[in-house]
Amino acid sequence: MTTQAGSHKWHAALLAAAVIAVPAWAQTTNNAPQEARATAAAPSARPWMTAKSDPSERATLLLKEMTLAEKLHLVFGYFPSKAEWQRSPIKNWESHPGSLPDSAGFVPGIERLGIPAQWQTDAGIGVASPRTPTPRLRTALPSGIATAATWNPALAETGGAMIGREAFLSGFNVLLAGGMNLVREPRNGRNFEYSGEDPLLSGVITGRQIKGVQSQHVISTMKHFAFNGQETNRFIMDHRIGEQAARQSDLLAFEIAHEVGQPGAVMCAYNRVNGAYACESDWLLNQVLKRDWGFKGYVMTDWGAGHSTTQAAQAGLDQESGWAFDRSPYFGDALREAVNNGHVSPARVDDMARRILWAMFANGLFDHPVAGDRAETIDYAAHAAVARADAEEAIVLLKNDRQLLPLAKSVRNVLIVGAHADVGVLSGGGSSQVYGRGAPPDGLVVADEYGKGFPGPKVYHPSSPLKALQARTTARVTYLDGKDVKAAAAAARGADVVIVFAEQWTAESLDVPDLSLPDQQDALIDAVARANANTVVVLQTGGPVLMPWLPKVGATLQAWYSGTSGGDAIARVLTGEVNPSGRLPVTFPASVQQLPRPVVEGDAALDRDAHPLSNYDIEGAAVGYKWFDKTGAKPLFPFGYGLSYSEFAMKGLSVAPAGQGLTARFTVTNRGSRAGKTVAHIYVAGAGWEAPRRLGGFTKVSLAPGESTTAEVTIDPRLLATFDTATRTWRIAGGDYRVMLASSAALTLETATVHLDARTVEPRKH
Repeated sequence: MTTQAGSHKWHAALLAAAVIAVPAWAQTTNNAPQEARATAAAPSARPWMTAKSDPSERATLLLKEMTLAEKLHLVFGYFPSKAEWQRSPIKNWESHPGSLPDSAGFVPGIERLGIPAQWQTDAGIGVASPRTPTPRLRTALPSGIATAATWNPALAETGGAMIGREAFLSGFNVLLAGGMNLVREPRNGRNFEYSGEDPLLSGVITGRQIKGVQSQHVISTMKHFAFNGQETNRFIMDHRIGEQAARQSDLLAFEIAHEVGQPGAVMCAYNRVNGAYACESDWLLNQVLKRDWGFKGYVMTDWGAGHSTTQAAQAGLDQESGWAFDRSPYFGDALREAVNNGHVSPARVDDMARRILWAMFANGLFDHPVAGDRAETIDYAAHAAVARADAEEAIVLLKNDRQLLPLAKSVRNVLIVGAHADVGVLSGGGSSQVYGRGAPPDGLVVADEYGKGFPGPKVYHPSSPLKALQARTTARVTYLDGKDVKAAAAAARGADVVIVFAEQWTAESLDVPDLSLPDQQDALIDAVARANANTVVVLQTGGPVLMPWLPKVGATLQAWYSGTSGGDAIARVLTGEVNPSGRLPVTFPASVQQLPRPVVEGDAALDRDAHPLSNYDIEGAAVGYKWFDKTGAKPLFPFGYGLSYSEFAMKGLSVAPAGQGLTARFTVTNRGSRAGKTVAHIYVAGAGWEAPRRLGGFTKVSLAPGESTTAEVTIDPRLLATFDTATRTWRIAGGDYRVMLASSAALTLETATVHLDARTVEPRKH
């Protein structure tokens, strides 16, 4: 098992390896348009190339030497890839010299001033590739929601550093990572990319991943800003929400991630928010992000999220990315004309260029330029170990009757059923698609079962749970595809244990119609479980699903989309080599009727000129477990839930003031016979909040059998406060607050009460 300490050692080695010798040709680029190169002679000196200088000072020095054409050059991005879209060609597509093939985006550099190009790639799980006959094959982390299920910020940062390293060695210096929209809609097709339903958990996990990516001299985005909560009508939906509710939910998650990760870029979302497109929302971009949070980097569009020139520039958009997806090159000649006519000031153009340059200086793009595709130097074995550690800690043990797991040594005959578990593990679809190492040249170990172009293909990573389990047990392990339910049930009767792999493929641009497993898998599980009570279900899903068969099965594991090393990770948990320590980062409803919206809002038949409305004020800031607390509904599994092969006790809660917030201390003991990890939750409750309680803090601890430790959790003062929209400040009301030590949102172990005086939370220094 890869321990947290081992991960830290690997991470340190990774960071040390990032300082590389760069050939002379890589230090500048010849990809700038002729117009930008020819406007002025090269300066005799380049003081902005002093690496030890402050990034803001360097950006200011460089900006003074730039012409208007060169500044505008930085704010306009191209989409280099074409093969993925051959079935439905992009009207505005054009190739650009200097771009990398099969990549997400490209902004040419400026040779005269030594400004490197921006080579952009998707996404937050690894170095993605569009569908081509020979996609690049790289290491895939587990899905974002899986990493959130680890509740391990250090592991998130290590994973971020790993994919940042692969991006850098693949020739990229901008990674479109940092996806973190809160799970308001559990049927959202992109929930698998994100980090759960709670602002603190989502903000910390995503922030640490961003920090890891940027440690490798690669800019990371933070996305999709904001309220991109569903894929149905994602280009046109107008999500309506009050400012206090917004600040205490999705925006708080982004705020925390910004503080933790300091992203160089923020990607604004497709959707509208309170009437305005997110990419031309003065409230989101200028007021919240740049003024209130002090964001120093630049705002880029999502691909196809640009809608205007002057309005977007004035509202805070700094870069039109992948412009071919937009209806017009808004930040091309139209922006130049707007500046010349006085509709956009030269000062605003300076600000746009300065922000891009600051992000490039702050993250080492000038001082550690990429040197082309050097993928042959990637340490894939070490990276696979990082992915496996993430996958192992992400697996959530939901049920384990009669201690069916880990598999006993006396088990002689194991039947594995379904989900192509003989060859691999499922991944989510869309622009974040990573084609895993070990796959055939076309990246597919299973022929595409989606067959409709984007967001397909439906991809399985070549990490076979069947083969991994066969390598770890003396039992006879066989496989059936499960397509014949009667045959599967008949075979189950002769097995000591049956392991059914069930799947739900989710993908960008598609919301799932409901929370049921597709393709009659519920019937398959039910039939197998009736035939053999020793049935284990391994779920490979992008989020919550319903489980009508749950009372009949002996054990259930939530494995999510487990990445490059997922088969090994699952097998190691099944056999007990790894003690499961994942905890749910989302609530699993018992029924869609428990949700704020029993039916997904919108209409897939609407065209791009429609203006559908969505009312996020139904739940406001009471997202996920807070909604269930508020309404009294009992979920199938609560937020934070997860079992272990060991037994942990938490007690001795004490609470004391700490800065503007609180510190909670308590003891955690492993009472079991196995080493393992557990997650301690601290919830807080005050008056006048959006819901009865909030997650105030958490910590993950690793303990040997019989070992105890004293844990300490700091509670951010904003989690004790409400947002005052009049003063744009967080205010703590005077009174008594309950602080609860818990193992999940549904199980409180101890409670302490603390009195707080009324006060305004002092803003963090920018």
